[in-house]
Amino acid sequence: MPVYSAPVKDIQFVLHDLLKAGESDIPGYQELSREFTAAVLAEAGKLASDVLAPLNAVGDQQGCRLENGTVHTPEGFADAFARIREGGWNGLDLPEEFGGQGLPYLLGTAVGEIMVSANMALNMYQGLTHGAINALLAHGTEDQKATYLPKMVSLEWTGTMNLTEPHCGTDLGLIRTKATPRDDGSYAITGQKIFISAGDHDLARNVIHLVLAKAPGGGEGTRGISLFLVPKFIIDADGEPGVRNAVSVGKIEKKMGIHGNATCVMDYDGATGYLVGELHHGMRAMFTMMNEARIGVGLQGYAQAEAALQNARAYAHERLQGRATSGARNPDGPADPIIVHPDVRRMLLDQKSFVEGARAFTLWGAQLIDRARCNDDAAAEGMISLLTPVIKGVLTDRGFDSTILAQQVFGGHGYIEEWGMSQLARDARIAMIYEGANGIQALDLVGRKLARDGGKHVMAFFELVRNFIDENAADAALKADFLDPLAKASKDLQAAGRYFMETGMKDPDAALSGSYDFMHLFGHVCLGLMWARMARVAKAALEDGAADRNFYQAKLATGRYYMTRQLPATSLHLARIQSGGAPVMSLEAQDF
Repeated sequence: MPVYSAPVKDIQFVLHDLLKAGESDIPGYQELSREFTAAVLAEAGKLASDVLAPLNAVGDQQGCRLENGTVHTPEGFADAFARIREGGWNGLDLPEEFGGQGLPYLLGTAVGEIMVSANMALNMYQGLTHGAINALLAHGTEDQKATYLPKMVSLEWTGTMNLTEPHCGTDLGLIRTKATPRDDGSYAITGQKIFISAGDHDLARNVIHLVLAKAPGGGEGTRGISLFLVPKFIIDADGEPGVRNAVSVGKIEKKMGIHGNATCVMDYDGATGYLVGELHHGMRAMFTMMNEARIGVGLQGYAQAEAALQNARAYAHERLQGRATSGARNPDGPADPIIVHPDVRRMLLDQKSFVEGARAFTLWGAQLIDRARCNDDAAAEGMISLLTPVIKGVLTDRGFDSTILAQQVFGGHGYIEEWGMSQLARDARIAMIYEGANGIQALDLVGRKLARDGGKHVMAFFELVRNFIDENAADAALKADFLDPLAKASKDLQAAGRYFMETGMKDPDAALSGSYDFMHLFGHVCLGLMWARMARVAKAALEDGAADRNFYQAKLATGRYYMTRQLPATSLHLARIQSGGAPVMSLEAQDF
């Protein structure tokens, strides 16, 4: 069975050495001293290692079951969820007025990585709740907030998001679920939703569904969609769960991964629902939840890769096979550990350079969210809006690839269930699909985000990269190893952007055929920027006589690996983009 240990030291490096969290002008960041965050992360790590991680395989093997209308979660999940509830972990970065601790989203994101790495399926129950809370915070009435948020923040009640229907996923304008107004101001919700993560379970006393439906007078397409709050149990006069609402679980989906999370078909048979936000403006309210969810899913991508890497690294040190070509490294044993072999090191460094770069990228994104929210910073909001599809799409694609590499390090054992690598790969695979499949993320990036506000946000990104390079150009070693490769990659990204501007209007297929490559090209530049920034910090620490020289030297070596072995992929992506739409669109549909 795989094991997991929270990478507290590396998270601390990103929070404090790279992002300078405790020195920021963002409200609440002054509380984020190195000592405070170390204590929080250590406690989260203990819960993850001792309670959550041992249940990961249990959840995979047992799954959830539906009996007599009740969903039962795997053995041990209820007790573990109670530990999360008692620790107040869900409310870490939620408002104090509703029972949260009011700490920055940045710290909540760092803790989230630890929980996801330990047990992704179990963490999803609180993750969906967190997103529903934020949607209600932004769009709910004061009465709705007072009634539902304290119990959701405390995890006495959990939350979901209900979008997809059997006949439509991304194209939400096609939904058929209806909301019929009643005289008391509520609505009767009728329809069916599918793929509802954490749709029902035995972990909490109530489940609060946020449901997209069409009310009369809204017109066609997404303009007619409204958002409704539909509780599993209707709240009585005392604020407690009362009579059962007309919402039920049709079935639990059988999936290739995340077996411990109940992915449900939800049937609404005239269920009582309450309007959230403005009538016929449900998409805006739902996207409040979806945007946070997409950052969280990107985090799932690299968090699963972190868990896989930890186990692959340990196996590579322990497994004896063959001899190093430069001479025996374990002369007293029958063979050397496989970590001596260059190809095993390649696989481990591919994983390590991705995971550490992705962690920095995601936590920087969380810091941008804090700045946008707390400082009302429009530039930060524009930047994170631009980067969200990159975080979701690239980190889940490459996170899955990393779990596959971890399987490969294990050789035949990676294919055997008891070693756990198969589960990590299967669990990671869903992240590429839900919360908007990655092809949709690429279309969103190229079709909407690049041109937003006249393209000023992508231009701001280019300026950020350029300024960083210029500010550090006098450091010859940093320039050769990090700044020059970053500059080349950024030029490839700019060339791709120019191509879209020149061809997109007259030939949309040419631009959209290259959208997936553009997303990954952008992702490489973002990770390259993170590695260049981390390298500057690590180099300065070594020059200042840091005690833990091995840590900073390893950081530099891993960064150099990324810049030399991974970042040059931007040229390949650019070549594909500039090939246009003909190679993709020339084959007639009937000839596939």
